[in-house]
Amino acid sequence: MTDLSARVTINGHSIETSTSRSLLEAVIDSGQPLTDGVGCMGQGVCGSCRVLLRRKDSREVTTALACETAVEDGMQVSFLDHLPMNRHHTYTTNDWDDTWNLLDRINSAFPEASHCRHCGGCDRACPKHLEVQKGVNLAASGDLSAAKVFDECIMCNLCTIACPEHISPNHLGLYIRRMTASVMLRPSDLLLRLRQIDLGVMPVDPNVELT
Repeated sequence: MTDLSARVTINGHSIETSTSRSLLEAVIDSGQPLTDGVGCMGQGVCGSCRVLLRRKDSREVTTALACETAVEDGMQVSFLDHLPMNRHHTYTTNDWDDTWNLLDRINSAFPEASHCRHCGGCDRACPKHLEVQKGVNLAASGDLSAAKVFDECIMCNLCTIACPEHISPNHLGLYIRRMTASVMLRPSDLLLRLRQIDLGVMPVDPNVELT
């Protein structure tokens, strides 16, 4: 990759940097203070370096993760602060031992999931390019295959911000993934190994280095 000088505007500040750097590295190099919305080292979770960006000679504003987006000359970038959910979803995992009344449970915890307008806003907002709308629709119909759609979700909340129906697709996805893990059968060898560890037959030494 050719290392070229580039000037970008980040959070209103013009920064001279290099095209070999990521947007997050450019912010750190510039000496700008890291806030809770900039970098996983500030907020402690993946997805906290979410940004809105516009490239040179383009009117389109897109979403991205600063840690995996390379600097381009003329970029305009704005880091997004942490935005809490519009509503909180309360549920228990204690009774997730089968798929009986599965759809009723999903509708009870996330009643807004069935209100999807199919506008595609969540898909466009996702910096990981997941098929978020598809996952929401599958979950709303009681289809646990929705869990696969959200496997790489980083909980950045951008899909939630984009949704006009105030659905929280990332949290719905987390709910479905938890439910799937609870009701699906585990591999027999995994169950045996966990049982051996629990009985002390196969002790785990935390000081042993993995090779």
